[in-house]
Amino acid sequence: MITKLFRLLGPEARPVRTALIGIVAGAILQGIGFVLIVPILDALFDGDTGRAWTWTAALAAVTVVYSIVHYTTQLTSYRAAVALARGLYTKLGDHIATLPLGWFSTNPVGKLGRLTSKGVIDVMGVPAHLLRPVVTAVVTPATVVVLMLLFDWRLALVAAITAPVAAVVYRWAGSLVRRADVRADAAAADSGERIVEFAQNQAVLRAFGRHVDGNQTLDDALVEHRNAGRALMVTAVPGVIAFAVVVQAAFVLIIVAGVNLTLDGDLGAAELIALLVLATRYTEPLALAADLGGSLRMAASSLERMETLLDTPAIKEPSTSQIPVDNGIEFEHVSFGYDHTKVIDDVTFAVPAGTMTALVGPSGSGKTTLTRLVARLWDVDTGTVRIGGANVRDLTTADLMSRLAMVFQETYLFDGTIADNLRLARADATDTELADVATQAQLDEVIARLPGGWNARVGEGGSSLSGGERQRVAIARALLKKSPILLLDEATAALDPANEVAVQNTIASLRRDRTIIVIAHRLQTVVAADQIIVLDDGRIAERGTHDELLAHNGRYAAFWNERTRASGWRLATTN
Repeated sequence: MITKLFRLLGPEARPVRTALIGIVAGAILQGIGFVLIVPILDALFDGDTGRAWTWTAALAAVTVVYSIVHYTTQLTSYRAAVALARGLYTKLGDHIATLPLGWFSTNPVGKLGRLTSKGVIDVMGVPAHLLRPVVTAVVTPATVVVLMLLFDWRLALVAAITAPVAAVVYRWAGSLVRRADVRADAAAADSGERIVEFAQNQAVLRAFGRHVDGNQTLDDALVEHRNAGRALMVTAVPGVIAFAVVVQAAFVLIIVAGVNLTLDGDLGAAELIALLVLATRYTEPLALAADLGGSLRMAASSLERMETLLDTPAIKEPSTSQIPVDNGIEFEHVSFGYDHTKVIDDVTFAVPAGTMTALVGPSGSGKTTLTRLVARLWDVDTGTVRIGGANVRDLTTADLMSRLAMVFQETYLFDGTIADNLRLARADATDTELADVATQAQLDEVIARLPGGWNARVGEGGSSLSGGERQRVAIARALLKKSPILLLDEATAALDPANEVAVQNTIASLRRDRTIIVIAHRLQTVVAADQIIVLDDGRIAERGTHDELLAHNGRYAAFWNERTRASGWRLATTN
């Protein structure tokens, strides 16, 4: 585990390495101190007080040095633990930010949250609390055995024989804990995610009468969490008992061997008493290691999960970016799929700089996926996506994102003020600029009626605002960024008709100096587009302007006529 920790941290492992060296030195000094009891007792039994005082002075010197090393190492261990946590958080955070979005869709957020919270704390506890007793459990007994050879090689041999058996049982016990911990960790992550889901979706649950009972998903997750925790304890018990038996057997063997040697006259009473003291000091650290072994194995499991996460391939970036010649967008024979299910199939079209292109089609036809391929939230399977003639793969993430502003269907706001959420786009934006984009996005009327105005907090995920209000914040945020390319996915879907028209006019006016791709089911939004791409089952079914497509009398025309008829529907009521 220590080797994995050093490899994972790299140069940042120096505090942990320093702490480990100090702990090993302290454990050796502790073993030497225990062994010095033997000549002291031997001198006392012989009545040689001068020699006893000499050895006592040596023991006092070793104790003073040990105390200094122990104190210094303890502080170093705590500092190493803090540095370790900081290093892990930095590495995990930096790497997570480079992972493709597809990774998050197949890995539960609860699992990631548990790894970056409890997992980091578990690993942090190794230098802070676990490293010293575990190292001491190995180094101190080894020191005792080696120095015991100076007094009686037979007792040293008996003690040494038990060490491999103890090591094998310790590893076996640890493997039991590790297997059970995998299940327990997964169950804890799942139950945590289900609890958050239960709390966040109370409106839906209560609407269907499922707010108190009947939430089978949550119930099953909590039951599995309980069962996995119970299994972890049950699985760990045999290993702990077996190791304790081995340790006690080692102690008994040393006692039996010492008594036999004394009865045979090969060992004096003074040496026997002293060596029995050493036997106690030999087995005590081993017993302590058994108590901490489970915690160490769980920390090792967390470390392995971190390694797995850090080994997940990040989006590959070039060392230097190509320079796009303009802000036009091109798709050339692009195909892409999720989990081997093709969503985009050989799509080719261009969006000239300074124009607006609308993507239209039924749900699941690939509209949103195309915009996310532009933003390189995923990489294409085949084909090429270009901006200004440059392959998006040849742009660094920073350069690519600086050219894009996006409003997707899922609008997320951070728990801060409206101004805070807008300034995510540009931290240095002035109050005048904020007011300007708020007017363009029809957000100003929301701000006017909220208590606190610009300083009103939006709640976690924007929970204090309605869907339409959150959408206006997202649109204003995208406008504030002033990027030359604007990607809008159902950006006005949650707006009332009056505000929708106003925002549509704002978007249409932006195409003079921006390249815009817009997705909308409300076809009125796309009437003014320079071109309309009609998608069906991941392929381009039609393309052209609104008038051209209506004249063609194909899928778009049928879609338009259907939506036009639906706009006049009314619910009939009877008294």
